[in-house]
Amino acid sequence: MSDFVRADLKESLFEWTDLSDSRFVAASLSGVRIRATDLHDVVMSGVELLNVSIYGEIENVTVNGVDIGPLVEAELNKRYPDRAKMRPTDPAGFREAWDVVERLWDGTVERARTFPPEQLHESVDGEWSFIQTLRHLAFATDCWIRRVILGDPAPWDRLDLPWDEMEDRPGVLQDRDVRPSLDEVLELRRARMSTVREVVDGLTDESLAADTKPVEAPGWPPARSFPVRECLLVILNEEWEHRLFAERDLSALEARGS
Repeated sequence: MSDFVRADLKESLFEWTDLSDSRFVAASLSGVRIRATDLHDVVMSGVELLNVSIYGEIENVTVNGVDIGPLVEAELNKRYPDRAKMRPTDPAGFREAWDVVERLWDGTVERARTFPPEQLHESVDGEWSFIQTLRHLAFATDCWIRRVILGDPAPWDRLDLPWDEMEDRPGVLQDRDVRPSLDEVLELRRARMSTVREVVDGLTDESLAADTKPVEAPGWPPARSFPVRECLLVILNEEWEHRLFAERDLSALEARGS
């Protein structure tokens, strides 16, 4: 344990650092960027939250004694009427959800085609570019559909993009610097989306309620059994959230251009 009293640690990088059970008293965290970080069981009191932006999973988060989770859920569902369809419970619901995903992404891709090709490689506020977002969704499909559900021990393509904090894993391709064209990455994307379509079209009540067979090979996810329904929900969540991020960043690029 270390004590930092009246210490100047501004602009420091804390990466893969364990700060659990630490105390911050009269500290300045203004301008801090927190990404892919565990914030379970955090208590903040006497704090000033001004101009704060939070994107992530929230559960049992109270602000001034009010659980904001249900409020956020209700507002998001009001803004995006199709959002509630991303939590289906039966095969027909999963097929409808994938219909929505295909329709919405068609519109987003058409919007992206109106941008100069180089802009689709640009990052906004350190987030993935549009091309990188599509690459990551291909990776997610390879992991949870082709590997976990369909049993392919090494489904990854050279264009797949794991999450930024993923450490090297045997068998998983990780070329973070490749810069494919939009058409090139869309070819991979269409193939992966077609695979998901085949899976959801073939769902029955029994197969949806089943667990997957562990894939005994290096890679990600680990070699264990997963509920089929949970694997499909992971994909729906990835598709939904990353499309919203992509739309947000395309709007930022438009504003930057003007």
